[in-house]
Amino acid sequence: MRNPPGRSPFPRTIVVAVLLLFAAAGALPAARAAGYPPVPPADQGAFLESLAAPSLAPGGAGEVALTVHDPLPLPLTSIVVSLEVYAFNAYPGNATGPVPPGSVTLGGSGTPASNVSLPDLSPGAAQAISVAVASSSASPTGTYAVRTAITFTENGTAYRLASRGYFDAAAWAAATSGPNGTTELNVSRLGVSGVVPETAVLVRTNPFPLVLVLLAGVGAAVVGAGAYFAARERPGSTSGTRPTRDVRSAPSAFGKRRTSDGD
Repeated sequence: MRNPPGRSPFPRTIVVAVLLLFAAAGALPAARAAGYPPVPPADQGAFLESLAAPSLAPGGAGEVALTVHDPLPLPLTSIVVSLEVYAFNAYPGNATGPVPPGSVTLGGSGTPASNVSLPDLSPGAAQAISVAVASSSASPTGTYAVRTAITFTENGTAYRLASRGYFDAAAWAAATSGPNGTTELNVSRLGVSGVVPETAVLVRTNPFPLVLVLLAGVGAAVVGAGAYFAARERPGSTSGTRPTRDVRSAPSAFGKRRTSDGD
C-alpha cells in the first residue's frame, strides 16, 4: 500500500520505541508500589522482640509470645502483626515439608495464620502480645516453623518487615549475594523494609505423665518397705543393744545421666 502524496512515512521503529517507552513508564509506578522503603539495618530486629513459642503434646495448647517495639524516632500507626505456620520438620527423620492440614492452628481461628492489630506506639514504647496456638490430637511429632511480619505507617509512609519464611530460596539468594562473592542482605531486592526473626512450635508426645507414674510407683515401694521394716522392729534386745539397719534410698526416676527435663 502506497502512502498518500505529500505525507512522509512514519518509521515503524519509532512507533515501537514510543510504545515501549509508555509501557515502561506505566510499569514503573507498579514496581515502586510493590516495594517498601527500608529501615536502618540496626533497627530491623528491634520491631519484634522476645519471640517465644511453646512445646506442645498432640492435642495440647499454649501461646506464642512476643513484644512489639518502636525503635524509630516517630510514632507507629496502623500496626498489624502477622504470624503463620508455614513449614514442618518431621522427627525422627528431619525431613522438611508442607504443614500437615489442621495439625497446628493459631489465634483460635482453626487456621495456621493470625493477624493482630495494635494501637499506636510512640518512639521507644513497647507492647507485649500473645497468640494462642493449638495442636490437634493427630499432629505428627516435629517442629512447626512460624513466620512473622509487621506492617505499620510512620509519618504517612507504609512499611513492611517480614521474616525469612516469606521468601523462597532463589529470592533470598539474590538478596544476600554481595560483590566478589560476599554475603550482604539487600532488603530492597526482597521488596520489604527489613527482616524480622521467626520462631517454631515443637510438638512431641509429653514424657511427663510416664515420669509421674514411675515416681508414684517408686514412692509406693518406699512406703511399703518402710512399713515392712517398722513391723519387724522390736522394743529392744536383752543385751540392751538394737540391731542397725542399712540406709536405703529410692532410685532417681530420671536416671544418673539426665541432660535435660524429659530425658
